[in-house]
Amino acid sequence: MNNDTLRQSLRLSATLLLVGQLLYIVITLFHTGGAANDHPAIFAAYAVSESWTVDHLGQFAAMAILLAGLLALFFALDIQDGTARWTARFGAAAAIAALALYGALQAVDGVANKLADAAWVNAPEAEKAARFASAEVVRWIEWGMRSYQAFTLGLAVLLFAVAVVRTAWIPRPVAFLMGLAGLTYLAQGWVVGAEGFSPLMSNTIVLAEVLDVVWMIWLLVVAWRMPDSDPHRLADEGRGRPAAIHTLSH
Repeated sequence: MNNDTLRQSLRLSATLLLVGQLLYIVITLFHTGGAANDHPAIFAAYAVSESWTVDHLGQFAAMAILLAGLLALFFALDIQDGTARWTARFGAAAAIAALALYGALQAVDGVANKLADAAWVNAPEAEKAARFASAEVVRWIEWGMRSYQAFTLGLAVLLFAVAVVRTAWIPRPVAFLMGLAGLTYLAQGWVVGAEGFSPLMSNTIVLAEVLDVVWMIWLLVVAWRMPDSDPHRLADEGRGRPAAIHTLSH
């Protein structure tokens, strides 16, 4: 890949990542709020929410943009090292799985959850207990899907962080921040699976978003400030490897 194409690919990746993350944050601000683990109160709020479906479609679109940026990063890195390249490939596969899981999650949360909650709110008194139990089952399925989606997303980000460490033309602190974000997503997966949408879960969400925004902005700055020289050649020279060896390796 020539340097112009490399720059354009990295700029596209960084832009998609940052736009997707910022859109997700903004759209989530409009999500119906409340004490998420107080099921009677939050189910009643969900049942009458007029923006519920649109909010979740927006979240899905934002996550799709973010993960498209992560997939674009695989091509932008243009890694020559065999081990790092396979690491990035596994990261790309995990990103695709994370998107599929997020689509299923939003189907449960954005459709089934609201329908079950509305059915409970509108049910005759004699049926309310059974309807509420059904709504909780849907909620618990949502917890499980959110847990595994967070695990998969965390794995994808961690794998890409390892690949970026082997890319000498991207500052290593970017990779370290990516790794911390990946670990935070893994923590989210554990917390939501164990205790649902607790205050601790909310804190891990905010931490992951802050870390994401920082490393994504940094990556975007790197992409726009990329020099005209071939970054692979600069990386080889930085490791003390003759540039001619890199040329022969193609």
